Amino acid sequence: MSISPSSSAQAARENVARRLRDLRKNAGLTVTELADQCGWHHAKTSRIENARTPPSPTDIRLWCRATGDTDEAPDLIAASQHADSLYREWRQQVRAGLAKLQDSAVELYRSTELLRVYSPVLIPGLLQTEGYARALLGMSARFHGAPDDAAEAATARVRRSQVIHEPGHRFVFLIEEAVLYYQLGDAEAMAAQLGYLLTAGALPQVSFGIIPTATRERVLWPQETFDVYDNTLASVELVSAEVNITQPSEIALYVKAFEQLRSMAVYGADARTLIVKAIDALS
Repeated sequence: MSISPSSSAQAARENVARRLRDLRKNAGLTVTELADQCGWHHAKTSRIENARTPPSPTDIRLWCRATGDTDEAPDLIAASQHADSLYREWRQQVRAGLAKLQDSAVELYRSTELLRVYSPVLIPGLLQTEGYARALLGMSARFHGAPDDAAEAATARVRRSQVIHEPGHRFVFLIEEAVLYYQLGDAEAMAAQLGYLLTAGALPQVSFGIIPTATRERVLWPQETFDVYDNTLASVELVSAEVNITQPSEIALYVKAFEQLRSMAVYGADARTLIVKAIDALS
């Protein structure tokens, strides 16, 4: 179920482009005439109207001034910025460091009543210990060429994870069993991480499931890492970017996938048995 960045994000960009095109046509301007008034080449107008080039706030203000619709500019700028937020490249997000990125998610977690998280390769962020997070974030910083503030970022990640202890939330985590064997950091850090899963999985507001590798009849193949916030947002992690999905039909597809994956998982004592087995494999 690989997600294309051309889904929700592209639909939002196309909506902005369509509204700008309508303003030009309603003003009776040709592509070239609008370009002349805005002071750019007519090819830029075509790229904007075909959603190939996202307009900057200045572009939108000039466009609306040329069409005599300056009152439309604030709403169009907001819509364009929203479209940009749906597809966010990691290299842009981590430019100021990874610690700041951790803090940016706190309010979203706190405003969510039901968070569903599926991860086929890593311990979910809200369940990570500091040692595991430090190893992971250091690797991420090196890969993206970002400032290496892994220690500070790991502390921030653990701090934001306190939300799982706050009332008014429900968390459902799913991982593939293989996640328990992907070692990040040294054996001591990995053992501490696995041990923490035994504790966190027992919290009353947390449901923690593991899909065994030996599952004979899978109803769905492993998917990309994704989170579903209530039924209003699905966030998907790609190598290059974070894709935020807001279209209800797409969110419903991720909820359906999550429920099918959840049906294959084991919980409680069976999940703890798999974790203990992975701890024993470290020695």
